[in-house]
Amino acid sequence: MFKALVVEKDEDGKTHASVQELDESRLPEGEVTVAVEYSTLNYKDGLCIGPGGGLVRHYPHVPGIDFAGTVEASSDPRYKPGDKVVLTGWRVGETHWGGYAQKARVRADWLVPLPEGLTTRQAMAVGTAGFTAMLAVMALEDHGLKPGDGPVLVTGAAGGVGSVATAILAHLGHEVAALTGRPETEDYLRDLGASRIVPREELAEVTRKALESETWAGCVDAVAGAILGRVLKQMKYGTSVAAVGLAGGAAIEGALITPFILRGVNLLGIDSVMQPLENRQRAWKRIATDLPMDKLEAMVREATLADLPELGRAILKGQVKGRVVVDVNA
Repeated sequence: MFKALVVEKDEDGKTHASVQELDESRLPEGEVTVAVEYSTLNYKDGLCIGPGGGLVRHYPHVPGIDFAGTVEASSDPRYKPGDKVVLTGWRVGETHWGGYAQKARVRADWLVPLPEGLTTRQAMAVGTAGFTAMLAVMALEDHGLKPGDGPVLVTGAAGGVGSVATAILAHLGHEVAALTGRPETEDYLRDLGASRIVPREELAEVTRKALESETWAGCVDAVAGAILGRVLKQMKYGTSVAAVGLAGGAAIEGALITPFILRGVNLLGIDSVMQPLENRQRAWKRIATDLPMDKLEAMVREATLADLPELGRAILKGQVKGRVVVDVNA
């Protein structure tokens, strides 16, 4: 038997989540069974704990889009009992039972060996949000960004992706401008390494200008909407925006083709769900070396399985700061 957060749907179509004891025979098919130690809270988790957001296809369901733990059993030669592993993506926690449980069974192809120097707790302090942030930083670097080029903007900076992106970029020597709609997070963002705080209202207004003053040497954008439309017009020549989220809406409001054809701006889409193994390993190795763990710890709050229904509602309202690490055994 093991504990899990189970989401069920009633006859009226309403969902409710509760911590339950399950038999191991309930686990889905997969080559590797993992004794989960930690998971995290992400926006998608909030959807899956609650109404589903179109992500969950079958109930009852165990959410949790990422986890880290120890291999308990494996029919795949790449993993053996005792190996430490981490999982993000592959629609685990959406269409496949996920990490909000003391046990998980998944395909071996979905796992990544835990990098040397990281604990399972640290890996989940990073989680999907931090993994996505590192993918974004790597994409900007692959397109030429280097320290000294000028300020790098991080939008939604107090959120999970934004917090980790801010810490990584500052650690690498970049001048980081953190955009946030929560003035009370200014000290938190400066502690992470932001040298400038940009109030959200400065970029929230849609304009029809073709271009604005060249300001940013790079951008990690977790917001989209009107803010991304404005940011694109303010990018320096030949620079890039790594787009990782759509908290402000799926449309790029007020956007024109002008930044792309007159300034050579690149819009880089960052997907963390279906990334190939080679890129996953590269990102996790970079996380182990380029994310300052003291800054990471400053972002973290701990939670239990029982805390998740309330936290799921809070993250959907934008009320969660930094990273939530879920101790599934607490």
